[in-house]
Amino acid sequence: MAPPAAIAEQPIETHIDRLDEHLGSHPTSSPPPENRTWWKEASVYQIYPASFKDSNGDGIGDIPGIISKLDYIKNLGADVVWLGPIYKSPQIDMGYDIADYRDIDPQYGTLENTQQLIEELHKRGMKLVMDLVVNHSSSEHDWFQQSKSSKTSPYRNWYHWHPGRIVDGNRVPPNNWLSYFGGSAWEWDEATQEYYLHIFAKEQPDLNWENPDVVEAVHDIMRFWLDRGVDGFRMDVINFISKVPGYPDASISNKDLDAIYQDGSEHFANGPRLHEFLKGLGAILKKYNAFSVGEMPGIKDPSEILKGVSFEREELNMIFHFELMEIDHGPGGKFSHKKLSLPKLKAITEKWQKFMYENSGWNALYLENHDQSRTVSRFCSDAPEHRVPSAKMLAAYLGFQAGTPYIYQGQELGVINVPKEWAMSEYKDIECVNHWKEVLARYKDPKVLEEYRRQYQIKGRDNARTPMQWSNSPHAGFTDPQVKPWMSANPSYESINAASQVDDGDSPYSFWKRILELRKQHADIFVYGNFDLLEGATDDNEILGYMRTYRNEAAVVLCNWTSQKVERSKALLGSPGDDGWDVLVSSNASFDSSMRKITFQPWGSLVLLRR
Repeated sequence: MAPPAAIAEQPIETHIDRLDEHLGSHPTSSPPPENRTWWKEASVYQIYPASFKDSNGDGIGDIPGIISKLDYIKNLGADVVWLGPIYKSPQIDMGYDIADYRDIDPQYGTLENTQQLIEELHKRGMKLVMDLVVNHSSSEHDWFQQSKSSKTSPYRNWYHWHPGRIVDGNRVPPNNWLSYFGGSAWEWDEATQEYYLHIFAKEQPDLNWENPDVVEAVHDIMRFWLDRGVDGFRMDVINFISKVPGYPDASISNKDLDAIYQDGSEHFANGPRLHEFLKGLGAILKKYNAFSVGEMPGIKDPSEILKGVSFEREELNMIFHFELMEIDHGPGGKFSHKKLSLPKLKAITEKWQKFMYENSGWNALYLENHDQSRTVSRFCSDAPEHRVPSAKMLAAYLGFQAGTPYIYQGQELGVINVPKEWAMSEYKDIECVNHWKEVLARYKDPKVLEEYRRQYQIKGRDNARTPMQWSNSPHAGFTDPQVKPWMSANPSYESINAASQVDDGDSPYSFWKRILELRKQHADIFVYGNFDLLEGATDDNEILGYMRTYRNEAAVVLCNWTSQKVERSKALLGSPGDDGWDVLVSSNASFDSSMRKITFQPWGSLVLLRR
C-alpha cells in the first residue's frame, strides 16, 4: 500500500546524488560474496485476490478461484505466489484494514481453503507469500475496539492516543501530519476525549510498536501462518512502524496557504527503533527459512535502506523502493504530469543495481503491482500496433536485471490501462475517490478537472485492479456471465486475454515464460552476475543497454524506448574479442553480425549471449 498522492505535493527528490556519494567508496573491482539462496533465484507472481478469479459467482475473486489457476502460474515459470490480504476485513482499503489476522474474509473463503492453497502450491514446488499489514489494523479489530473502550483499558497503549493541543482556546490535533488519504492523520474520539493516529484512513489506526505487547502479538501472527505452511511475507509499509517520540510537527513542504496538514514521513518513515523491530522480525523469518520483502516508501538515505536488506544483518531479504515509480510524478505530486526521462531511468536503474550488488543487498524488481498502473500505457505505447512489443520490451528490461522479479497479474499478458472514456463512477480506489472529492472542492476550471482525470487514467491504482483477463467471454472470463463483477472489466479483454496467449509462442505471456526460463538456465549471469550500463548507450536517448557479467560469461540487454525505428552499430556492444554473440531472445529487433548492425523496430528489444 504505497502512500497515495496529496493534492499539492512537492516534487519528488531522487536519491541519485546520495547514492553517487555512497557508491564512490565501493569500487566494482571487489564484488561481494554471492550469498546464494533460493529466494534470489526465484520469481514472484502477485495476485490481487478480489480480481483474480471468481469461483462461486458472487462477482468477487476468491481462494478456490486462485487454486483453479495455479497451473497457469506454474506454466509461466513463477516460483512464488504473493497473495494480497485475504484476512477478515471491512474492506475500506481492499483488505489493507485487517479486523482479524488469523481468519479469512468470507468473501475470499475459509482457513481450510487457504490450507488447500498452501498444499496445492507445495505440490507444484511453489511457495506462498502472504501480505503482512502490521503498521495499522482495522478500526473494527478487537484490539482497537478494546483500546477505545476506556482510557484505562489494557489495550489503550496498543495504539497512538493523544489529548491534542489547545490553540487559541480550541482543541486541535497533536501535530500537523497529513493522512495519506486526506485531512489530518489524527481522528478525534468523542467517547474518550482523545485523538488517535492513522497515517492512512481513519478506519486504519496505527499500532503502537513502542508497546512490547504489540511486538509480541505481531510475532505470534507470523508464527501462526508460518506454522501453517506459509513461506514468507510481503510487509506493507513496514518502515512506518517506528514513530519519533513526541510526535513533532512536520516540516512545511506544501507551501500552499490553505495547506493545514503536511507530509510527516520524516518522523515515521525511518523511526529510531525501526531496525530493532526489523531484526525481531528477521529472527523469526530465519528460523523458518522464510521469505520477506518490505515495502519501504519515504526513506531517503541509502545507508538506512542497506541496513534493512544487507545479507549479514538478517532483517529483510529485499525491499520495494519507489524511486523508479516516482519518475513521472510532476511538481504537484503523483497526479501531475512529468514526461518520462530515459537518462533518468537509466541512472536510477544503474544506481540501484550497483548499490545492492556492491553492498550485499538485494533488489525486488518490479514495474507493476496493486498500487501501480499498467506500464505499457504509462511508460510505452498501448496503441494496437505497439502494445505487444512494448510489453515485451518492458519484460526484457526488467527480467534480466539483478534481483528477484515480481510479475503482477495481467502484466504477463501486456494488459493496458482502463479506457480514457471511463466515467469517474467506475473508479473504486479510496486514494482516487478521496483525491477527486478534494479536487472538486478546490477547483472549478474544467481544464484542471480534465487534467486530473487524465492523470487518474495514466497512474491511478484502479488500472491494476480490474478483473483478470482470462478470455474474451463476458467479464473477461473472471466470473459467471450473468453476474456483475465488483469492478468492471477492462474492455481490452476482447483482444488481450490469457486464452489467446498461453499457446501462442509469439505472445507477451510466452516472452515472459522464456525470460524466466533463461534466468534459471543462466543463473550465474542473470541472478548473480555484475551489472553495467553499456558505455555506448549511456547518453543515448533512445536505447537503454546493459551488460550482465559473471567471470568469463557475458550477456547484453538492449531496449528501444521509442515508437521509432532505430539502428545502431555493433560497436554498441563493446569488444567481445574473437567471440561472437548469440541471440537469446528478441522482439521487434534484429542483429546482423555480418553487417555489424542492430535494427530496432518501435519498442524493440534484444538479448544477446556472448559465445
